[in-house]
Amino acid sequence: MLRRFKPYFTYLRPVARILAGAILCGLVYGAATGLGLPLMQHYIFPRVFDPSFPPLPGWQILAVAMWLPIVFTLRGLAGYLNSYLIQIAGVRILEAIRLDYFRKLQVLPLAFLQRQTTGDIISRGLADTNQLQTTLTTLANDGMKQPATLLFAVASIVYVTARQEGVGLMLASLAIIPMCVFPIRYVGKRVVKRAYQMQTQMGSVTNSLSENLGAAKEVRAFGLEERQAAAFAGETSALIRVQIKVAKYAQALTPAIEILSAFGMAIVFVYAYRGHVKFEDFLTIITAVYISYDPIKKLGAINNELKRGEAALNRIEVVFNEPVTIRDPENPAKVGRVRGDVAFEGVTFAYKSEEPVLTGVSASIPSGTVCALVGPSGAGKTTFANLVPRFYDVDRGRVTIDGIDVRQMRLCDLRRNIALVSQDPVLFNDTVHNNLLLGRLDATPQEVVRAAQNAHADEFIRAFPQGYDTIVGERGARLSGGQKQRLAVARAFLRNAPILILDEATSALDSQSEQMIQDALRKLVVGKTVLIIAHRFSTIRDASLILVFDKGSIVAAGDHAQLYSGNRLYQTLYDRQRTETA
Repeated sequence: MLRRFKPYFTYLRPVARILAGAILCGLVYGAATGLGLPLMQHYIFPRVFDPSFPPLPGWQILAVAMWLPIVFTLRGLAGYLNSYLIQIAGVRILEAIRLDYFRKLQVLPLAFLQRQTTGDIISRGLADTNQLQTTLTTLANDGMKQPATLLFAVASIVYVTARQEGVGLMLASLAIIPMCVFPIRYVGKRVVKRAYQMQTQMGSVTNSLSENLGAAKEVRAFGLEERQAAAFAGETSALIRVQIKVAKYAQALTPAIEILSAFGMAIVFVYAYRGHVKFEDFLTIITAVYISYDPIKKLGAINNELKRGEAALNRIEVVFNEPVTIRDPENPAKVGRVRGDVAFEGVTFAYKSEEPVLTGVSASIPSGTVCALVGPSGAGKTTFANLVPRFYDVDRGRVTIDGIDVRQMRLCDLRRNIALVSQDPVLFNDTVHNNLLLGRLDATPQEVVRAAQNAHADEFIRAFPQGYDTIVGERGARLSGGQKQRLAVARAFLRNAPILILDEATSALDSQSEQMIQDALRKLVVGKTVLIIAHRFSTIRDASLILVFDKGSIVAAGDHAQLYSGNRLYQTLYDRQRTETA
């Protein structure tokens, strides 16, 4: 079992000194509990209450009386310091695990993230990492303190019983301890399965909550409040059922061990009676036996904690063990600012191996070309554009910029040369100024303002009471669609990359906002290689090259006049949209 967690013991190294102090305190706690209390009854109490001993002077009585508070003070301080130091180590371990988890998410392929639900990824990064931290710190804490207590208690039993005639009493006292392993193993096998179900269901609950918050407007617009509440109640009810099952097995362990302990004490009593054991010896043995069963119970709880930690670890490792397929090459090509010649050479790509999205696609887009990608929904336009910044790797063929395969470039060099304005721009819950800085982190305040002016965003930004220091809200919730889109265009101005990808940046805007953004885009595209994913044909009037996609292939290329007269699909798509907007 411990081998399962061994790779993660590296998280303990930065807090090794803290853990060493905690372990030392744990040993002191174990000695004070396992040896201090039984030996106090064996040596101290008889000198006070046995009339065969001579009376003690006053100062010795005081010294004897102080044994109890000294032992308990030492035990209490050691236990406190052990727990406190473990908690310090625990929060730092949790920070390290979550940071590594978050960093791994930043480099995982988009395809992996799209296969997972957002809520489940959040649950793995919060609930499961918290469970793993609890397991590691519990193991570091009780994994030393409880065995030490048990060993010292057993040493007390051996010491006292070795002085009696025969070994029967010793064997009777110790025989029940290995029998406690059976309920521990029985419960552990059932906890691990239920724990994994519990962690998975927690992910479903988190995802349900995340989806609901992300669709708050739609829920209210369609009157889905009761439906959503009922669905969430179903998810939480399933979670509660699993949690109850985990609790049922985990809580059964303590009474099972206590029942076995009671039988063990009864056997000790019989042997002690038949062996005519002195009362003080019997009391010492019973105390040590009783003390030994408490760490056994806690070791059983540790076993259950390990099972829960194993379930959490299995879920976290889905992320940790996912291969990073989009990575920098070993010997990257030296790339500065590119010209922007983009070429596809026999490119085939599939999100799923049996369903290719692009098949044998070849195209040449010279630098400075404004290229529109048109075609029916699902024809491969967005996938084509996403292969340029290497959000995905091609299955066959290659994508080149200035004749260099994008897989031979460092990702930072490649993406520094590309700006993206998406259909639904993402803004972080930060100031307007900091959201614009994402285009280029080293930009000066003057450059930020100039980019906003070019995107026709400066006027509405200055109208805010806090101006550029205004918090935009989560995903820009405090801004209108047109305002968010103009900030996205401003970021692209600030980046000033030679390659620009526009994912129909005006498709969901009112006519006034669309006109302002179209004016901004005309300035933005000058001198750049531009890929426009066109959902509305009004946006392609400035395109010098149009690529027509159908079923994962480029079926035609040219300008509007050539394609309208020579390609039936393009003509049909264009006429249909012109009729719809008429």
